[in-house]
Amino acid sequence: MLVPLGPDEQPEVLVLLEANGLPTADLGSHVTLLGLRDRQGLEGVVGLESLGDLGLLRSLAVRGDRRRSGLGSQLVLAVERLARAAGVGQLFLLTTTAEAFFSHRGYERIGRDQAPEAIRGTSEFRSVCPSSAVLMRRELGTRRESDG
Repeated sequence: MLVPLGPDEQPEVLVLLEANGLPTADLGSHVTLLGLRDRQGLEGVVGLESLGDLGLLRSLAVRGDRRRSGLGSQLVLAVERLARAAGVGQLFLLTTTAEAFFSHRGYERIGRDQAPEAIRGTSEFRSVCPSSAVLMRRELGTRRESDG
């Protein structure tokens, strides 16, 4: 079952993110984290940084033994539902390795110069992710069939 993750679970989240080569330097209370657990611990995590009607999808990571199980897609759908509930109309993300994964889920690559000011102002955009990271966007105004 997908559950919100609290500060006490931060060490386990950091281990999973680091194992997936994802940045951890700026995770804090401004990022809402959701996760899935099994008997072995944290299976996957995803985060949302809400910026008014914009959002930044953060920290999508799946434990090695759970890759290619559909868990990543499940986490993306969950964070999209969370974003819609928070009034987010556009969801952005930065990636160096998962452009194809997100393209298949309705995200489009856009130039970094097209990022709204609120996204440009995040630490992830400014310094945490390398400048070579691809910026992607998805409009959340209408639901896809697979969201239901």
